[in-house]
Amino acid sequence: MGSQSANLWVLLGLGLAGILVMTKKLKRTVKVDLGAFVQRLQLLPPPQPAPPKAPHPLTGLTFAVSDVFDIDGFITGFGNPDWERTHDAASQTSQIVSALVEGGAKCEGKTVVDDMAFGINGENRHFGMPTNPAAPNRVPGGPSSGASVAVAANIVDFSIGMDSSGGVLLPAGYCGILGFRPSYGVVPHTGVIPVSDSLDTVGWLAKDPNILRRVGHVLLQVPFAVQRNPRNVIIADDWFKMINTPADRITEVVTKAVEKIYGRQVLRRENIGKYLEIKVPSLKALPKKKSNGQATPAIKLLVNIMDSLRRHEFKKNHDEWIEAVKPAVDPAISAQIHKGMESENTEMDICRMVRNELRTAINNLLKDDGILVIPTVSDAPPKVGAKELVSEEYHIQASTFFSLASMSGCCQVAVPLGFHDKCPVSVSLMARHGGDRFLLDTIQTVYASLQEQADIASKPKSSSKVVSQETSAEMAKEKGNQAFKEKQWQRAIGFYTEAIKLNSNNATYYSNRAAAYLEFGSFVQAETDCTKAISLDKKNVKAYLRRGTAREMLGFYKEAIEDFKYALVLEPTNKRASQSAERLRKLFL
Repeated sequence: MGSQSANLWVLLGLGLAGILVMTKKLKRTVKVDLGAFVQRLQLLPPPQPAPPKAPHPLTGLTFAVSDVFDIDGFITGFGNPDWERTHDAASQTSQIVSALVEGGAKCEGKTVVDDMAFGINGENRHFGMPTNPAAPNRVPGGPSSGASVAVAANIVDFSIGMDSSGGVLLPAGYCGILGFRPSYGVVPHTGVIPVSDSLDTVGWLAKDPNILRRVGHVLLQVPFAVQRNPRNVIIADDWFKMINTPADRITEVVTKAVEKIYGRQVLRRENIGKYLEIKVPSLKALPKKKSNGQATPAIKLLVNIMDSLRRHEFKKNHDEWIEAVKPAVDPAISAQIHKGMESENTEMDICRMVRNELRTAINNLLKDDGILVIPTVSDAPPKVGAKELVSEEYHIQASTFFSLASMSGCCQVAVPLGFHDKCPVSVSLMARHGGDRFLLDTIQTVYASLQEQADIASKPKSSSKVVSQETSAEMAKEKGNQAFKEKQWQRAIGFYTEAIKLNSNNATYYSNRAAAYLEFGSFVQAETDCTKAISLDKKNVKAYLRRGTAREMLGFYKEAIEDFKYALVLEPTNKRASQSAERLRKLFL
């Protein structure tokens, strides 16, 4: 009996131990922050300047950095534990990271990159694959996978990554957010681990075009200039025929959005493949690979050139370390890095000729006021673990539409356009080399219209349900509220504007749009909207508070105090009104 009892206790103990082991294993599989971060840390911005000086340009924003940027006191991991093990902590912070922190943003940590920042899928066998918030069973894209996921999951307001050959643009497309690759050479690379010196560009990701633009103004250090509208918007017809997502829907959305804002006269369509074959004669000097009995088209040749350059320069930068350490590198990435090239020096000379000719060709096509519309990606993001991820054909297709910006050095922005079959849809806009501010301004202007047209395109055409204007206005307001919660200020403004067009006598719509304008930094528009809201509803406390804030930012301190005081008359316990009025009274009265 005693023996049976002892055995029972042993079995119970083993059972409990097994449960504990399984629990620990399960806990390991749960990814904190969707697996976006390799290290959480905080870099705090300097104190705000005292009024009446303007606040820092990035005040209130949070950001993350891909683990290729140096931060003083931390080892830059490069997506590989052997690299981290054999390198010391950085002695100073990357110039880019410092500029963002000095600009008022708070850094929240370092994010996952593909192994040695060389992959395109977003998977890292050492640190795991971050979960794509837009399509959890699909890859997030890389190398800036963690940076993209951190933004898509609303963990941070924006993030920065390295784009050599789509490192920012591809994950932006796969995760359904904005991704900006600036012109080559306009953002310094100091304190960033290089991948390919002639292709590397520091890019950034965000959900809100206003944030994308604010970050751009800090990093690009561009002088103030009057905003220009595009006079020439070119849709690359032949390239949209190469994608597997609904090309007609994408081009229709772009066409209607552009027509609504700039007019039909700016639109035109172009066969970009033929244009490149004519304007980039060095392409003819490259070996003509065969594909289904046909000579490889110009765009496929561009991908091959880009890969050759990236591989050649990566080996030049890191081959000595790789040979000395023999690090554990993902086999698929190792195969890409060590893929042989015949007549390497001759091929590199041709690559550089193509790059120079290509930049000239794109600059001549777009000039100072042109936009080229191309796909961001050729297909929906592949499913996690799909066999296609290791195929050369997938690599070529995934790299296709950012090879133009990578090789020409021109700027490109990936823009989300909703979903198709539960996967993000994206389109890209390009401007000439040096046209970064122009492109950022254009996106800020056209973004709300693009989202509006994308929403319309996603609705069934056969719907016969008729709703009243009041109901439609409320629906638009709710969409605006949701966009506001997601910090998509431009999109929220678009929805609130739609609600006002449907019902212009509702004070809430004006007050809500004013809130979005405040976040957007458009204080004059916010004041105007609040004044209209108050004229419709003299007891709208929020309108008084928001107008007071707008007037404070514009330097109308006396009028701001009056607004906060009146809000207190309507709502005596309102702490925000009380504190704001008292603070301004002490400073200016």
